[in-house]
Amino acid sequence: MQMLSEQPITSADKTFFLLRRDIVEGVIPSGTKLSETELSTKYAVSRAVIREAINRLESCRLVERKANVGARVVALTAQGLIELYEVREALEGMAARLAARNMTDQEIEGLNALLNQHFQEVKGGESYYQEAGDVDFHYRIIQGSKNQHLTNMLTNGIYHLVRMYRVQLGMAGPRVTTAFDEHRHIVQAISNRDEELAEMLMRRHITYSRKNIEQKLADEAGSNRRQQA
Repeated sequence: MQMLSEQPITSADKTFFLLRRDIVEGVIPSGTKLSETELSTKYAVSRAVIREAINRLESCRLVERKANVGARVVALTAQGLIELYEVREALEGMAARLAARNMTDQEIEGLNALLNQHFQEVKGGESYYQEAGDVDFHYRIIQGSKNQHLTNMLTNGIYHLVRMYRVQLGMAGPRVTTAFDEHRHIVQAISNRDEELAEMLMRRHITYSRKNIEQKLADEAGSNRRQQA
């Protein structure tokens, strides 16, 4: 199975992967203005390499450019979340439907094994962090759809922006246990080759995740307003 977290081929690839990871995980906070000079010092590469990485991050929707401002890390907003998750719900719902049809029995066994591995992390109830690529439950199902157009739209289009919301706002607290249970039911539907149920459960799961993140964004906004008062 193809891994999303590709092996870096060049210094530019390595810098791009590091910068992408630091943005997704919040090491470089959302909304941060990106300075080529500062980043070239931090990552010990030329400004040209940083410029290329920023251009690639823009195509991943992790960086945006504005007139008279330059390149910034995208802000995590309620409206941005809603629009992103509307697309995610439709596409990943389709991926789950196709996975129920197209995944091999061996791949489904691997998905169940991955879930059992995640259970060891989840039972503490603190967080449900998943690395990018094959150890990410959602990525496995996207790959399992066996539809290359759909896979490209998700993994090369919105995957890392979705991960940014998930990692920074959606993988901790009470939601951890319920998210894991939802994953378990989705895998059961895929194991049973129930395409319609797999799609419905995936769409519902993503809706619940969106509502959870929306609430966290609202709580953060309320906290910021109180601090400014």
